[in-house]
Amino acid sequence: MAELFRMPAVAADAATAVLSAWQVAEGASFTKDDALVSIETDKAEVDVSAERDGVLLKALYEAGVEIEVGDPIAVLGTAGEQTGDLDALLAELGVAAPAEARQAVRRDVPEEPAVPAPSAAPALPLAPASGEPDRGGRIFSSPLARRLAREAGLGIEALTGTGPGGRIVRRDVEAAVAAGRAQATEPPAPPAPAPVPQATTPAAPASAAGTGDHEDIPHTRMRRAIARRLTESKQHTPHFYLRATCAVDELLALRQRINAVSPVKISVNDLLIKAVATAHTQVPEMNAVWQPDAVRRFRTVDVSVAIATDTGLVTPVLRGIENLSVSAIATRTRAFAERARSGRLVPADLEGGSITVSNLGMYGVEEFAAIINPPQAAILAIGAARDEAVVRDGAVTAAKVLGVVLSVDHRPVDGAVAARWLAAFTEAVENPVRLVV
Repeated sequence: MAELFRMPAVAADAATAVLSAWQVAEGASFTKDDALVSIETDKAEVDVSAERDGVLLKALYEAGVEIEVGDPIAVLGTAGEQTGDLDALLAELGVAAPAEARQAVRRDVPEEPAVPAPSAAPALPLAPASGEPDRGGRIFSSPLARRLAREAGLGIEALTGTGPGGRIVRRDVEAAVAAGRAQATEPPAPPAPAPVPQATTPAAPASAAGTGDHEDIPHTRMRRAIARRLTESKQHTPHFYLRATCAVDELLALRQRINAVSPVKISVNDLLIKAVATAHTQVPEMNAVWQPDAVRRFRTVDVSVAIATDTGLVTPVLRGIENLSVSAIATRTRAFAERARSGRLVPADLEGGSITVSNLGMYGVEEFAAIINPPQAAILAIGAARDEAVVRDGAVTAAKVLGVVLSVDHRPVDGAVAARWLAAFTEAVENPVRLVV
């Protein structure tokens, strides 16, 4: 029996989402757990899976459209079911006919037609561009396409739509941006002979994504979300910073011994994440976040790990790591990294936690101070291990040391608490046998 498939609430705080791509063609069958559609939110792109076997009778939207959560996006049926009278089926399900659904339900906003200047002569009808239907002077486009065009400096009226009825969708904007980049990188043509002077009409300025000396890269939803959240963090979260230097000779030696026998290769970062869990267990006051009416303290240790991707930084959460072995942490971290770089993280992977670990040591960075990822209470910035002269028992000796900077939200955490936490972390790093027992 046919039923509506609605835009799912893939993120707790999202009122809308973008339909990125259909993974099943109209009329095609699917089985339970097959990916039906890819949905893009501010945080990630999510594949939504089928809850049971069936067939995609009708897709109500094409890719690239921003849709309100809960709105119908497709009609699903049982395997082998045929659409028959589609208009009657949609009416029975309480959805407008396809033509109306693609214009009204989609919330496309048309450009207002220009008001003609007064003239004694009758206005001549304007012919539509080649291949484009006559839409009465109105330009239909998806909200996402309009926003991308605006950010790229493109006039929506200059684009040719390839969506239903000539509607301008995301791929049209992206194609125009790509064409502008290619044009900007082309070598200049040889000068043409000087033209014979004649009366000309001034040309309208062309919209482009850049000029010869720069390139404008439109913001993605993820980049805009990162910018918004970190700006809010610096504006509203009172940061303070604590620095420490950890001797890591024994940590590196332990890692070498573990990797000699372990089927799962352990990184320095895996051991440092476990040290964070140890410090959180010893100083539970740090395992908290600020809420409007209370300080919320957690009973399990959930730690975010910063992972760089081509589209931006993501921070999936390792949950309950106080009870995980170092090899289990390594396995989960690598799984998150693979999913992050292939765009397969879901919003639930990114929610929660009270602290983030951000490691730039692999780039040779000695020290940096990171911005807290709200609503978390802290972020630990880790630099590269380096050789330094240190004093031990009154004698100068060479040692491997690691610089860390702890950024802390002063609302739920006082300086003394953060100092005790950093001391516990340093102790765990410098005596790493405690991380594996």
